[in-house]
Amino acid sequence: MGSPDFSVPTLDALARCYPLVGVVTQPDRPAGRGGSLRLPAVKEAALRLGIPVMQPEKLRFPEAMTQLQAWAPDLIVVAAFGQILRPAVLDLPRYGCVNVHGSLLPRGRGAAPIQAAILAGDKETGITIMKMDPGVDTGPILSQRALPIAPDDTGGSLFEKMAPLGAELLLETLPRYLSGELVPRPQPEEGATYAPILKKEDGLLDFTKPAIELERRVRAFHPWPGTWFDWNGAPLKILHARVGGGENPGMGRRLTVEGHPALGTGEGILILEEVQPAGKKSMPGKAFLAGARDWSITNNGE
Repeated sequence: MGSPDFSVPTLDALARCYPLVGVVTQPDRPAGRGGSLRLPAVKEAALRLGIPVMQPEKLRFPEAMTQLQAWAPDLIVVAAFGQILRPAVLDLPRYGCVNVHGSLLPRGRGAAPIQAAILAGDKETGITIMKMDPGVDTGPILSQRALPIAPDDTGGSLFEKMAPLGAELLLETLPRYLSGELVPRPQPEEGATYAPILKKEDGLLDFTKPAIELERRVRAFHPWPGTWFDWNGAPLKILHARVGGGENPGMGRRLTVEGHPALGTGEGILILEEVQPAGKKSMPGKAFLAGARDWSITNNGE
């Protein structure tokens, strides 16, 4: 069970090593300006592998449960599926349900652990293979592997590192779990944090926050949901930013730093190194500044 690109390496790895009876993923959704239907990445992979696919709007619907019972899986593997599994599903397979989760549990329970790790300024994150229970990422742990977070990592780059790591750790873990050699250990409650699902509006930058928090948000939310603020009545997307020194002109006030557009924050200055104005392609901050004559209220560092 899975949906986004994160799930594909896990599906490919399982298909190489185990017989798969079926894949469960989210329904096709409209995407882009034309609203054409986009297939989940896992569905595309399953079709390539010739594996049957089920796409229930809700897994609790009777027809979905009927299909799962017909498949009669010995084990269900979940990787970023996007729906809560009810006890009837958790108890269906002989070996239960195993989840490939993108954090070092109990830190980062929830839907967006990769972004949450960057937002928190964590130095490392990782993968947890866990046996699922009815809670939200509260089940006992089978194995874990840490991964450093680089200072320039974005949500997208960390995602790309963790997806194959999850598949690798799962293949190492399953034989020991299925043989009974590996016994799940309960999660500690100490250190537990929650990473809620992201919404588009989460990308709106609040310049009362410190610059270091805003820089993390820019990285964490790239490529989705992205970060932006209002510029001349339209959103100006921020694709790359860094924290700068110098005199702070005040929260949300504009200035120029080393030829780049910049803004004052609650603490420090945020320098915009790559932006995307509404209706235009992305561009370096310096190129944007050349066409934004009314940007700067003061000069600093030039």
